[in-house]
Amino acid sequence: MQSDRAGLADSREIFETLYRNYNRRVLVSPDPLQFLYDYERAEDREIVGLIASSLAYGRVAQILKSVRRVLDALGSSPAAYLAQAERGELEKKLTGFVHRFTDAAEMVGFLICIKEALVRYGSLENIFFENFHGDTWSAVEFFVSRLTACGGRGAMYLLPNPARGSACKRLWLFLRWMGRSDEVDPGGWERLSPEMLYVPLDTHMFNICRGLGLCARRSANRRAAEEITGAFRVICPEDPVRYDFALTRFGIRNDMTIQELFNLLQNFME
Repeated sequence: MQSDRAGLADSREIFETLYRNYNRRVLVSPDPLQFLYDYERAEDREIVGLIASSLAYGRVAQILKSVRRVLDALGSSPAAYLAQAERGELEKKLTGFVHRFTDAAEMVGFLICIKEALVRYGSLENIFFENFHGDTWSAVEFFVSRLTACGGRGAMYLLPNPARGSACKRLWLFLRWMGRSDEVDPGGWERLSPEMLYVPLDTHMFNICRGLGLCARRSANRRAAEEITGAFRVICPEDPVRYDFALTRFGIRNDMTIQELFNLLQNFME
């Protein structure tokens, strides 16, 4: 893969081929994204998306188990449930909950943050765009600060802070789900367009992009996310995270290895 920006624009058809072949709902599992398909209403889907993405760290089997536990506690309409939920009731329902660094107390606090933010702003989308001036990184920072403030908390592991240099992979994953709408990403936020998004960067995606020559940095931090997204903006300006799902299937699914991805891309270029 060519790493210079002039050559990147010529590689779009290679990535489009990858998108056509692998951006398919049948390849979603195992992925916390699968939970969003059960919710038709945007007000429920945004809550489910934030919960599922925030817990998307650690082993995938545990992620799915933890997300399922929380969603079972919220019932068929998380928005309606949280509108009337009390802390004590949530504490009873989530007694014994543990997901790596997140225990029941933090999970309940997280849900209370969402509940109180919804009371104040009406929706998670409204929070994101409350102070939006064109810079999505600043909007993410504001989004995190408002959520934690509504719950009376300074910070929590479930909501990373971009001001500290984090790539904020889980938040950008949530925003990808909300801002894009295709066979895989369900969408739900009308004001968030795909061109505003950044790559949800974790070690897995970072290693893939370094292997493709899209990033020269050594750490999967915010600057790396910006550099990689910048490369994809050259390839697909209107939707720079368009290829994220297809690329990350390789190495996540047991039947799709990263080496197979590199072999496929090499074949596409020949």
